[in-house]
Amino acid sequence: MRVLITGGAGFIGSHLTDALLERGHEVVALDDLSTGRLANLEHLTAHPRFRCVHGSVLDASAVSALVETCDEVYHLAAAVGVKFILAHPLQTLETNVRGTEVVLEAASRAGRKTFLASTSEVYGTGAAQGTQRFRETDPICLGLSPRWCYATSKALDEALARAYAHETRMPVVIGRLFNTVGPRQRGAYGMVLPRFVQQALAGDAITVYGDGTHVRSFTWVHDVVRAMMALMAHPDAAGDVYNIGSEQAVTIGALAERVRALADSRSEITHIAYAEAYGPEFEEPRYRVPDITKLSERTGYRPTKGLDDIIRDVIAYFRRAGTREDAR
Repeated sequence: MRVLITGGAGFIGSHLTDALLERGHEVVALDDLSTGRLANLEHLTAHPRFRCVHGSVLDASAVSALVETCDEVYHLAAAVGVKFILAHPLQTLETNVRGTEVVLEAASRAGRKTFLASTSEVYGTGAAQGTQRFRETDPICLGLSPRWCYATSKALDEALARAYAHETRMPVVIGRLFNTVGPRQRGAYGMVLPRFVQQALAGDAITVYGDGTHVRSFTWVHDVVRAMMALMAHPDAAGDVYNIGSEQAVTIGALAERVRALADSRSEITHIAYAEAYGPEFEEPRYRVPDITKLSERTGYRPTKGLDDIIRDVIAYFRRAGTREDAR
């Protein structure tokens, strides 16, 4: 097939590009390079089945023309990262909501099956904040802080996708991605694991926001990509939403300790209040771990890489990259 990936120069998009090419497909990557990087795709410059298009998902005519030439669409383009979202809430809403509307409209008109990349952020301040894993049927409960602009936009993206699926019968799969990590991810936009690793390797203080008791799970990017492709290939997955992630939980404080130990670093671990890092109105959920039963039952998916191996591979990536600016 020929596949269109919006956000194809991004962290996840570039790995998805690699996987689809390895399976023999053609790939067209659309990216405005606001957070994506050509460096993520430079190894594919001469690939005969790959094309990179510099453009925006807000350009309806360009998106429509690309969708018409492709058999499937993976819509990953979005404003990402806590720091970026807090600094640019209007751009976040416009890019995520209007961009998704443009892609869905084009895909619906052309009858193309589409994967919509949503996020665990849509669970917001929901009830599962103790030890209960989030299920796809849990209610969406969002706060008033600007921090929730991204979650609000993605919740509306999901509603748009469901509406298109209902009214036009277009096949669409919604995947709620939990914390995804691996090579090519940078800490510049607030992603915690690459930030911890870079700090540990540089001998800088590893800065933990809050008291370190917040619980998260981290999934290897190749596992996430594999789940996305499995859902798109499944004949009965369209029209539904699936958590994509790992059920292996860890506190952020324990994550910092593991990074320091595995990097053989002497960095000090320090704590910074969320209010100091992101402003007084910032809200951070204490617990965010998925229940992946639905995904597993549908596709047989299970994560292949545990947290320590993930950390080791991220450390190895940044050691190879050294102190180059494009690795930061």
